[in-house]
Formats: sequence, structure tokens, C-alpha cells
Amino acid sequence: MTAAFTFPGQGSQAVGMGKALADSFPVARSVFEEVDAALGEKLTTIIWEGPAESLQLTENAQPALMAVSMATLRVLETEAGFSVGRDAAFVAGHSLGEYSALAAAGSLTIADTTRLLRTRGLAMQKAVPVGVGAMAALLGMDYEAAVAVAEEAAQGEVCQAANDNGGGQVVVSGNKAAVDRAVEIARGKGAKRAMLLPVSAPFHCKLMQPAADVMAEALSRVTIKAPASPLVSNVLAAPISDPNEIRRRLVEQVTGTVRWRESIAYMAGQGVTRFFEIGAGKVLSGLVKRIADGAVGVAVGGPSDIVAAKDALAAAKTS
Repeated sequence: MTAAFTFPGQGSQAVGMGKALADSFPVARSVFEEVDAALGEKLTTIIWEGPAESLQLTENAQPALMAVSMATLRVLETEAGFSVGRDAAFVAGHSLGEYSALAAAGSLTIADTTRLLRTRGLAMQKAVPVGVGAMAALLGMDYEAAVAVAEEAAQGEVCQAANDNGGGQVVVSGNKAAVDRAVEIARGKGAKRAMLLPVSAPFHCKLMQPAADVMAEALSRVTIKAPASPLVSNVLAAPISDPNEIRRRLVEQVTGTVRWRESIAYMAGQGVTRFFEIGAGKVLSGLVKRIADGAVGVAVGGPSDIVAAKDALAAAKTS
């Protein structure tokens, strides 16, 4: 198998996402209904009608993005013959997308995934008071250089690499003063751009430990099955399938670095040539080209993408 199925993370959300699929395919609409039922509220109304400020709240954006990914996958299964176990050498997701990947691979039910992501979003938001933390993107710096910048900027506070996205794009996270210092240090060391990000909390750093504790407890209460295809873990950039390890790595992921560049490079090294980004946006597809020479990113998020995705999967099977 030369295909991998990947699932987007926070930042890819947009009001109206998934609506065209739900309007066109009953199987997609049923996913949104299942998500609403799991939460006991109409998250679908916020996804499709907004306002954008409500959708952007971490507690809403995380289950919403998963819902769109799973609705898209169900359409791919019924209309294009996709099968995770048969067609995907690996599944992987960026941050919250790791939960979508596990739902896609049958490790978690959609209902459990929905509730876990609502819990995760609330816990991550509450872990650090507003204004205490920050995140910044360092562009045009490789990972090692960005880590060195973060270490220099820390000065007794928290500042660490949160996302190694690839293509010279690294995000740092931590105490606001330390992240501010990292921006200035990076500019002085030749970063093309260094800028604070409009986020509400410092994700994927040690300040998120209270949220990790909440997720350890929440994950202990759900059933996790072995995935139909191995999950390339954010914190390991390597495949895992054991349910107990999956649970442990999901907890570590809250405070650990999302090693996306290494994850894509690992899968490419195992022969994956086509990366299907299933759900909202095209962020991950854009990164693929900058990480793995010759690899193709295929973004699938609307009805018009289904036929092209089917053709791309057929090409992956013959390559």
C-alpha cells in the first residue's frame, strides 16, 4: 500500500465546512447527527451557520473538525470504495487530528471521540489563564535551530517547540514573555518571519500538564481497539497499534511536540507516495510537498473531491 490517510488539526476550521457533503450524502449527514447526539447539543448549527467566533473556540473546533473528517471518510467509503484497513498503509493526524485518525481506523467510536475532544478542548483552554501563554511561528528555520532559539528564550520559563510542521515551519509555545523573546531571537538569527499566533492558549508545551492529567482520566474510561492500519504517533513519529500505548501517547501529546515533519518523512520512507488529507482545508497537503520529494497530497473535503480521490487511490494502488 502506497497511500496514507491524514487528518487536519485546529486552524483548518471554517464556517460551512462539511455542509455540502451532508446535503449531498445521507451517510455524511448521519455522522453530524451522531456528533450532535454525543454532545447533547447542536454543534452542527455552529459548524454550518457560525458565528466564526463560536466555531473557533477550542471546545467546539476540535469535535467539529473530527466530525467533518469522519463525514468525508464515510462518503469516501460508500462512494469511492475507500477502506482504511485495505488501502491505508498508515493513518496520522495533526494534534486533534490524531483522534480523527483513530476514529477512522476503528480504534475509537465517533461518540467517544466527540466527547473526548470536547473534554480535551475545554481542558486545554482552562489549563493556562488567558494572557499567561502564547505561541509563535518561526518560518525559515529548521527544527534544530528553532529548538535552540526556544532554549535560549526560556530563561527559567517554559518555551519549547510545539509543532515541527516541516518546510521550515516550526511553532514554539510557552510563557508569553519567553515566546516574545523567542520571536526577537529568531529574527536576529535569520528567520524569514517570526510572529505571534492568534491562539487562546499555549498548546503542546509543559504548561498544558493540567490538561494532560484531565485527558489521562478521560481516556482511561473509554475502550480503545487496535487500529485497522497503524497510527503514526505525533510524539513518536513512528507507528503504533497497541491500545494501551495509544492511550499513553495521546496523553503525552498534550504537552509534547507534534512531530509532523518526521511523521511524513517516516511514511514516505516506508513507500507512501500519496497522502490523502481527509476533512477541512488543505494545510497538510501543502506541507507534504515540502517534506517528501515526489509525494502527492490529495485534499478531500467536498463533493467535488470524491471522484478525484477515487482516481488518486487507484493510482496509488498501481504505483
